[in-house]
Amino acid sequence: MNPEDRPLVREWAVLLVLAGVQISHILDFMILMPLGPQFMRMFAIGPTKFGFLVSVYTFTAAVVGFAAAFFIDRFDRKKALLILYACFGATTLLAASSGSYLTLLAARALAGAFGGVLSAIVFAIVGDLIPEARRGRALGVVMSSFSIAATVGVPISLSLATEFTWRAPYFFLAGLCIAVWSGVLWLLPRMRGHLRAARERHPLAQAVAVFREPNHQKAFLFSGMLFFSGFAVIPFISPYMVANVGVREAQLPLLYLVGGALTLATVHLVGRLTDLHGKQRMFMVVACGSALAILNLTHLPRVPIYFAIAASAFMMCMMSGRFVPAMTLITASVAPRLRGSFMSFNSSIQQFASGAASFGASLVIGRNAAGELTHYGTVGILAAIATLASIYLARRIRAAPAAAER
Repeated sequence: MNPEDRPLVREWAVLLVLAGVQISHILDFMILMPLGPQFMRMFAIGPTKFGFLVSVYTFTAAVVGFAAAFFIDRFDRKKALLILYACFGATTLLAASSGSYLTLLAARALAGAFGGVLSAIVFAIVGDLIPEARRGRALGVVMSSFSIAATVGVPISLSLATEFTWRAPYFFLAGLCIAVWSGVLWLLPRMRGHLRAARERHPLAQAVAVFREPNHQKAFLFSGMLFFSGFAVIPFISPYMVANVGVREAQLPLLYLVGGALTLATVHLVGRLTDLHGKQRMFMVVACGSALAILNLTHLPRVPIYFAIAASAFMMCMMSGRFVPAMTLITASVAPRLRGSFMSFNSSIQQFASGAASFGASLVIGRNAAGELTHYGTVGILAAIATLASIYLARRIRAAPAAAER
């Protein structure tokens, strides 16, 4: 192997701290969903209001992310990450102090305003720092954050909520944010190489430059379709498992623990295979698997706990695995001088698609007299169709010219 292709120790340290940023804001989003049965009972709300509690995060993330895209390439990426992440950490304390459905809803909206932009900056940093030859593996490290959040963060959070109160996980998350923020401060280098080109162009011209490129348009549509297919079903996994499959609330941490552990291995394997066999080929394989996993889980009847664990683990592995080649495709489709704005617009589109999917699904899903969720299978079929459509779109995305990457 060429020595230049070997990841440096500092490079991996940076990837780990960026994964920490991802873990904390993904955990902030994830812990709400397994607590769904408790929130629905505690606040006396139905699937629609709970769906809005989930989707308000993504809607505000979409709006703020879109606005931030006009300016994000005009700042040092390290400084932008530190400021936004500090504000995000403060919102976790606001959530912990919420006393009603409406105040929690407001806290979730503010969390989305800062959390949504964080992903855009993280992926822009990875795209700027890591050569394309090993970017798949690097993104696998960063995107293992979902698995770690599910394997470690969610069980810890549910245990804290059971032992103390639902507020405890948010205090735990605030402490995690302080530790990761310190890591970003000490490990991440200043990133100003993109500033000259960005400041020579008006913010509106920057946006025009991003959106007028047909390849970028395809990448945006692909990204939105992918997130729509995922978040139509993800927010209702826990309520469906409890109400329809017969899983007890006390068993939910086990579902996330097993699924997250297997996903962690899957994401790293998919990252390596993406570098070896190509982005589009790996995405097609894993996306097809995710379509099957969606149909299986959303039509699951009452089964023993080990069947429920297997179905949810298969779903988590495939859903997380497909994002590795997908994000490799997306980050390679844009030149560095536009990458910050592009990724912020992309994050905004992803968040809007996620919010529209979860809220739209909440309008379709109902509850019968026995307390079971209805029409979840219909939502699963629509999500599987959207997944197959994303495979078609992936084949139309091309990498930015090599000259633009240097």
